[in-house]
Amino acid sequence: MGRRFRGESQLKVDAKGRVSIPASFRRVLEECDPNWTEGLNPELVIVYGDHRRKFLECYTIEAIEEVDSKIDAKPRGSRQRRILQQLFQGQSHPTNVDETGRLVLPAKLRQKIGLDGQAFFIGAGDTFQIWNPETFEREELAKTEEFLDELPDDFDPLSFLEDEGGA
Repeated sequence: MGRRFRGESQLKVDAKGRVSIPASFRRVLEECDPNWTEGLNPELVIVYGDHRRKFLECYTIEAIEEVDSKIDAKPRGSRQRRILQQLFQGQSHPTNVDETGRLVLPAKLRQKIGLDGQAFFIGAGDTFQIWNPETFEREELAKTEEFLDELPDDFDPLSFLEDEGGA
């Protein structure tokens, strides 16, 4: 697995749906696109199919190929495979970064998450998410803060990384 997406940024979205991608995110997209070479624009896949989600999930080519391999391993004709194909292959938008480091978000995708004027990018390991900034603040950040508030002050989040047996 290549480098990881880390950090967050809030950037302007123009009337045509163009938004700059954070520079560090562009480097990860380049590194995780097996067809990318200097002078070419890295490719990515935006997955938007899950109606419960209020964000767009952006996959590197390596990451989406890993998902595709796992889908292909499911029995042909199974319900799980059909659902996964619809969500990750059908309801997705293959695209690339343009020459100026921007991403063009079609109106359908902007409408799905209520994106108008500003986009909030947040790294999520081998993917990154694009949110309406207000939705992220109100819902996702609030959920995390609420969860953390329930824990003791001396709680170490890294303890979540320990094995079930406490190793």
